[in-house]
Amino acid sequence: METRTRVLMAKPGIDGHWRGAKIVTTALRDAGMEVIFAGNMSPEAIAKVAVQEDVDVVGLSILAAGHMRLIQRVLQALQEEKVKDIAVVVGGTIPQEDIPRLKELGVDGVFPSGSKTELIVEFVKQKMSQKKSSV
Repeated sequence: METRTRVLMAKPGIDGHWRGAKIVTTALRDAGMEVIFAGNMSPEAIAKVAVQEDVDVVGLSILAAGHMRLIQRVLQALQEEKVKDIAVVVGGTIPQEDIPRLKELGVDGVFPSGSKTELIVEFVKQKMSQKKSSV
């Protein structure tokens, strides 16, 4: 039996804009993935929940200022939890000029506001397919 991809969808910090995260959550669920919608959490809590829930992907939705700092804190917290095989995907108000830096930091995929949900779903499926074929 094939296991379903498990995704933790979270909003680091206190950003109260939920619409995009809920739309992506629904699209991933409709594609057969199990999505844990955590809402607003500290970066450290996101990492702890990711480990506790044994997720394959952490999806971060950010629509407020401070995205670089918050994403760096999430990545650092995942490192401190000794996580190596969880993909990190970020969506929201992300300036194009920040995308290369985010990828250098270890973000697997960046989807600025307006990205099509089909692209996000396909990206996660491909990432999981690559992960399974490398095992």
